[in-house]
Amino acid sequence: MAPLKVLSVASEAVPLVKTGGLADVVGALPAALEPHGVEMTTLLPGYPAVMQALGRGRAVHAWDSLLGAPARLLAGKLDGGYPLLVLDAPALYAREGGPYSDVAGRDWPDNWRRFAALGRAAAEIACGAIVQGGEARHFDLLHAHDWQGAMAAAYLRYAPMNERVPAIVTIHNMAFQGWFDREVFAQLGLPASAWAIDGVEYHGGIGMLKAGLSCADAVTTVSPTYAREIRSTTFGMGLEGLVAARGNAVRGILNGIDTDLWNPAGDTALTARYTNRTLERRLLNKRALEAEFGLAESDGPLFIVVSRLTWQKGMDVLSGVIDHLVGIGGRLALLGAGEASIEQALRAAAARHPERIGIRIHYDEQLSHRMLGGGDAILIPSRFEPCGLTQLYGLAYGCLPVVSRTGGLADTVIDANPAALAAGCATGVQFDGVSYDALISALTRTVALYDQHQVWRRIQKNAMKCDFSWKASGASYADLYRSLTA
Repeated sequence: MAPLKVLSVASEAVPLVKTGGLADVVGALPAALEPHGVEMTTLLPGYPAVMQALGRGRAVHAWDSLLGAPARLLAGKLDGGYPLLVLDAPALYAREGGPYSDVAGRDWPDNWRRFAALGRAAAEIACGAIVQGGEARHFDLLHAHDWQGAMAAAYLRYAPMNERVPAIVTIHNMAFQGWFDREVFAQLGLPASAWAIDGVEYHGGIGMLKAGLSCADAVTTVSPTYAREIRSTTFGMGLEGLVAARGNAVRGILNGIDTDLWNPAGDTALTARYTNRTLERRLLNKRALEAEFGLAESDGPLFIVVSRLTWQKGMDVLSGVIDHLVGIGGRLALLGAGEASIEQALRAAAARHPERIGIRIHYDEQLSHRMLGGGDAILIPSRFEPCGLTQLYGLAYGCLPVVSRTGGLADTVIDANPAALAAGCATGVQFDGVSYDALISALTRTVALYDQHQVWRRIQKNAMKCDFSWKASGASYADLYRSLTA
């Protein structure tokens, strides 16, 4: 049977460009799907970092004007040899700063054009409008990610194309929707019929994610619980009615992790590598981590945080419970950056508790590995979490997750309640509601579990036995693709 040919369009993918978990997922999908008879090609914008990694590339198409900008399509390879296409449009992407904002953190004012052009190009490529080597290259399906890729589904529905192929839109975070003023509609190259409640119009402007959710043949989220949550006003961010109206077209497929990269048995970032049978070696990593963060050595629990320091992640509540954490014998090593007020509160807590609280206001991938290998528990008090990856890394490293019961956190962590402990299946601690009292209760319960050495060790072993590789998730995506192309 010939492999399914799928075009994946996104604004970032590891190892070329990353601002968050979206990049990890997009970068992992080609390898995850290959065993299931799917050949995935990834389309990315030609940011400077992507162009540098691509090298010269091979030009396979050119547009004199792609939404007003000249552009070329370059072909190359991702890590692992998987096909890569890059939209080289210097007027749109050749800029200093990040993928979405300038060096001062301000959104690019023409983000609507930059990502509508990406969607337009993706739709043309998927439908065989791009000629390579004298013949059109066809895809069986288009898979778009978040608002930056979602307009591809709208172009497939409304713009003249050689043929129509099915489209999937994956929501990695409903909070980011890509809304722009109505005045840009005339420049999108869409017919007047697209300006409709079931098209691109949203609250009097252009809603890019909304357009994708309306026009896609199927919508996925990155966990089953999040697929249910976004039908509510609490998590739907204004789009809950549309999500509910799409019915069974919306489903959740849990993210996986790269179990070669995130594996304490082979992780060269660690002072001591270990397995679930050699957990005593984690103490060497703990001592090294204490030294790196300037913490006093202790046999008490060492909590870690690796996170964006934002309201969504519950970091404002965390900053308020640090005195309690220290008071019950805990210590904290934190890595992240975000809202200035939260950063200031955390620095003040570190100043109040020298050698008990260590703060690093930046991000360092290798340090995050060392923290997972040496920390006892990882705190993730998110108000909402579409999937989350850090709790999966924590499980893999025996750094037990302490999480709010939401989204993918609820789907991946088994609370150490009496029933789960008796059944021998607990993998962490869950709590309801991101509040001062709820988090204090969870911390107190975690320390009580930690003080029961045999119980804690059993939970660690349970966690490390969990399989959150891409094996099951890759099969689920492949099944969905085939259901849409049958």
